[in-house]
Amino acid sequence: MKLVTSQQVVSAGGPAPPAGVFTLLTICPERGKAGRAHTARLAKQGFGGSLTENWRPELHHQNPASLIMMKAGEDEGGAGGRLGFSKQQDSDATQGKPLSKLSSTPVKGDWTKVSCPCCESEQVEPLVLVKLGAQVGPETKRWLIRLIGAPQKDGGAGLLAHPGEDARGSIIVVSAPRCTLLRATEELGLCKVYHTGEMEAFSYNDRDNFRNSNNMEAFLTLAEREYIVKYELEGLRAQKDLKIPGLPDKYTLQNRDNIWQKLCSARVVVDMCPLHNPEKLKQLKEAWYLGNHLSQPLDAVNEYFGSSVAFYFSFLDFYTWSLLPPAVLGLSIVYFSGDVQKEMVESVSKSPLPDIQDDSGLVVSGHMIQAVFSMLWSTVVMELWKRRSATLSYRWGTLQLAERFAEPRPSFHGNLGVNPVTGRVEPLFSEWQRDLRMLLVSVPVVGLSMGLVVLGMMCFYWGEAQVKQLHKDWDSYLSQTLLYIPSVLHIVYTNMLGNVYRTVAQSLTEFENHREESAYENHLTAKVLVFTFFNNFAVLFHIAFYKQDVPLLRKRLASLLIVTQLVNQVTEVVIPFLVDRFISAPQRNEKENDPQEDKFRNQRALPPFPGLFAEYIELLVQFGYLSLFSCVFPLTAVLLLLNNMTEIRSDAYKICKLFRKPFYPPVANMGVWQIAFEVLSFVSVVSNCWLLLLSSHIQVWGQENGLSGANLLLVAVIIEHVLFLVKFIIAVVIPDEPYWIRKKREHIEYASMQALRQMTLEVRES
Repeated sequence: MKLVTSQQVVSAGGPAPPAGVFTLLTICPERGKAGRAHTARLAKQGFGGSLTENWRPELHHQNPASLIMMKAGEDEGGAGGRLGFSKQQDSDATQGKPLSKLSSTPVKGDWTKVSCPCCESEQVEPLVLVKLGAQVGPETKRWLIRLIGAPQKDGGAGLLAHPGEDARGSIIVVSAPRCTLLRATEELGLCKVYHTGEMEAFSYNDRDNFRNSNNMEAFLTLAEREYIVKYELEGLRAQKDLKIPGLPDKYTLQNRDNIWQKLCSARVVVDMCPLHNPEKLKQLKEAWYLGNHLSQPLDAVNEYFGSSVAFYFSFLDFYTWSLLPPAVLGLSIVYFSGDVQKEMVESVSKSPLPDIQDDSGLVVSGHMIQAVFSMLWSTVVMELWKRRSATLSYRWGTLQLAERFAEPRPSFHGNLGVNPVTGRVEPLFSEWQRDLRMLLVSVPVVGLSMGLVVLGMMCFYWGEAQVKQLHKDWDSYLSQTLLYIPSVLHIVYTNMLGNVYRTVAQSLTEFENHREESAYENHLTAKVLVFTFFNNFAVLFHIAFYKQDVPLLRKRLASLLIVTQLVNQVTEVVIPFLVDRFISAPQRNEKENDPQEDKFRNQRALPPFPGLFAEYIELLVQFGYLSLFSCVFPLTAVLLLLNNMTEIRSDAYKICKLFRKPFYPPVANMGVWQIAFEVLSFVSVVSNCWLLLLSSHIQVWGQENGLSGANLLLVAVIIEHVLFLVKFIIAVVIPDEPYWIRKKREHIEYASMQALRQMTLEVRES
């Protein structure tokens, strides 16, 4: 960046800037010619050469507070991106002079935007808030801002930063220029609309042929822009041994160390969160949970929160509507069967009802229809969802992600070497070492945890038997109260074990040292899924297959469906709402004319979003109740449908209002959750066949026809294999992707191969 005087601008034919303004002439690296002139008021009390105003003649009379944004370093190729400030600027900062405010007056509408320093007419907005530790000094903060703003070729992030209030402030606001966003888009393997109207894997060298590549707000979603900032910050690595100013020597950076992880371990950086766009958030809420809409604005959700959140709500919506057929069937079975009505009433009451005269054949056929339908329904739903998922993935540009070519996770470690795929110098860790860690450490620890679940279940049954015997020998109000103690203790035990196990699972997955974020999440999810399956279904399977007590199974399932859903709604929505309404909101006390940095702090003051893990677990447990055990309780789908109709809006309200905006990477599907649902679908065949075999009506039918228990078991095994075959045929007949999506995928792969070939030829010719 070249510094010229006001007189030089006028002599060159440009308009005269106001007094006290320097003109900064930016050389745009990607065009190789002089860009338009940027100006900055001489910040005598400014933060190390920060741009407190991007002066343009047509904006000179506007409120300067609506134009300010600090520039801590030029983008790649710029000459001003050195990791250093002038001595005078450092001196001013150390003397405690106030620094330029991000906003001194309220900014109405969209948040403050500034011109990108490397691209003509390009504007960006504050995207991410970085929270610093309380003990971080001005020297360390200035160094960090220089690092964030330095060009990537010089070891920086190539981003934009603003110090918030001053050098002693505890926040840094980060944004991103066009070229950094575009290069990261290529690294992540995102697909964007080509000039032909087709989705293509984005190529930086071919950027001019992609639609809206000059307008980042139209080219990338807000969630993608925010994630790219996080991606660039967490990908910072030291180019050489480097001492961090203001920190002890033990935090000295070694060559290729992950800088961001080191800063987090030193408590220089304590938090990082994406920033809300109030106007876009308001529009999303009105189209989502505030209005009377049956459909969800999935594209708007993807734009604002990212494809991970959008896929969850898309699946929740798809799954909820798919509950209609089993709900109608369940209501029909209950309505037309007197014995089933009696079973439903007894399942939620303590007193047995008198027998109802009914045709037992109808009862048997009703339970059998429910069982067979549940088994086939689960397969059809998951196959149709995979087709829906592929369509959404193409629409959102995540069909061909290239995460394995991107920078490794911040906590990924290993011996330095050259990545054979990318050619970059980075930590390397062999697959056999990871597999060995999983086999010798993770698998035994997970097995031990499952043993603790079984131990808790056995203790529960032993305690239940003891208090029942006590109540039988000594019938009183006290003994009747003691009947509930084993259940309460078992719930407390499983909840505590679940919390401990989640921490253990995170430590195990971190120890396995996965390179990609998706691999880390998938392995963590798999570990917790095993525990969740045992924790939620072990008791039900024990009742069904060991005790062989179908009435008790029906009562237990009914209580789980009713009580668990009420508890989930209270803990997930009601309690967070009350905490926000009566504790957090009065402390924030945000006003319309508050400075922008105060509004940023209020966003950070919200509790962090707990993630989608618990939401997927809840849906998976629901799916298990319906596919595994609904034949003994036909109203399962009805209760789930009623719950999910409120769940959609409550989850939307929760993520928009009660929690901090989350970071989520672009994803192509639900990941390992898809596999978990399909596994339950196949387990449902065994479960339903066994439950039908235990039915008293089937037992009576077998005795009347002279069939022994072994013969009945053989019939059940034959039916099970036939149903497995039918499910397999359904899975083959319904392709995972629509035909047109498959052709689009092939076209994207072909275009990427051609682009790589062309680039290779150009390199060889040069």
